[in-house]
Amino acid sequence: MMEAGDLRARLGARARAEGFVAMGICRPDAIAGAAARLGEYLRDGRHGQMAWMEERVEWRGSPAALWPEARSVIMLAESYTPQENPLALLDRRGHGVISAYARGRDYHDVLKKKLKVLGRWLIEQVPGTQIKVFTDTAPVMEKPLAEAAGLGWQGKHTVVLSRDFGNWVFLGAIFTTLDLPADAPGTGHCGSCTACLDICPTRAFVGPWQLDARRCISYLTIEHRGPVDEELRPLMGNRVFGCDDCLAVCPWNKFAALARETRYLAGEGAVPLADLALLDDAGFRARFAGTPVKRTGRDRFVRNVLYAIGNSGDPALRPAAVALVDDPDPAVADAARWAIGRLGG
Repeated sequence: MMEAGDLRARLGARARAEGFVAMGICRPDAIAGAAARLGEYLRDGRHGQMAWMEERVEWRGSPAALWPEARSVIMLAESYTPQENPLALLDRRGHGVISAYARGRDYHDVLKKKLKVLGRWLIEQVPGTQIKVFTDTAPVMEKPLAEAAGLGWQGKHTVVLSRDFGNWVFLGAIFTTLDLPADAPGTGHCGSCTACLDICPTRAFVGPWQLDARRCISYLTIEHRGPVDEELRPLMGNRVFGCDDCLAVCPWNKFAALARETRYLAGEGAVPLADLALLDDAGFRARFAGTPVKRTGRDRFVRNVLYAIGNSGDPALRPAAVALVDDPDPAVADAARWAIGRLGG
């Protein structure tokens, strides 16, 4: 039978061949402190409307409880580094900015297929091995597990980053019944830097490593249902799906790994607001089919577009808002009236 160390080395080589920029292994019980931190986060209500975070909280805090038969957790990172600086797009006020991770093919689909390919290879090497793969759709805390597996560390912006590949990565997990050699956990190298905290337009960071989702533009544009607080709307600028500010400003991105998966880079980063405001449900679905943007639905997305129109300072966009004041969705109609008021009228 193949030695565990040899299998681990071959698994790492196979992961690189599949396009992953990093692989690490930890034990299922390697994130013992995560449950307490998650509990505090939920008690403070910082998760906002994301009620799903409260479901199966015992599984989130303990991978061993999620699947007791698991002996190892294989964590993998795949790069989606954008080809341009996302911060430069914020100056194009007449365009809606879409977060770098959401412009191309939905990573849930692409990454999960690659994890399954790697998992099948592992089973072929050791028949009888069992696996489960996860890509951000199950009660798994990928970021603490990635740090425990030595991929990098959670920066002050709470995102995993590394001196080898920066912070533009998707994370995937393969739970397995194989007992594989564990890697040393990652150690932090943020030092005194607070660039990610300082750049946040809405001051969503309560402090280092503490994010209040209720003020985060990514949360507001993707997860939050209904009208956004008027205090926060001007701060959203022209971001219509997600926000990349805290990631883009991280100094460690000077070592960012290039994205090998071209499907992540296929879409536009900035789209004319006038075009986006015209989208009905069918048009929205057709335009964003197969991308992460589709999950918000037309109403929430067009609501965001109208906030961006109101922040554009361009009176030429006023007719686009006027056309939506009687929209069947109350949040869209409210956003249209707000945009008209901002533009004058």
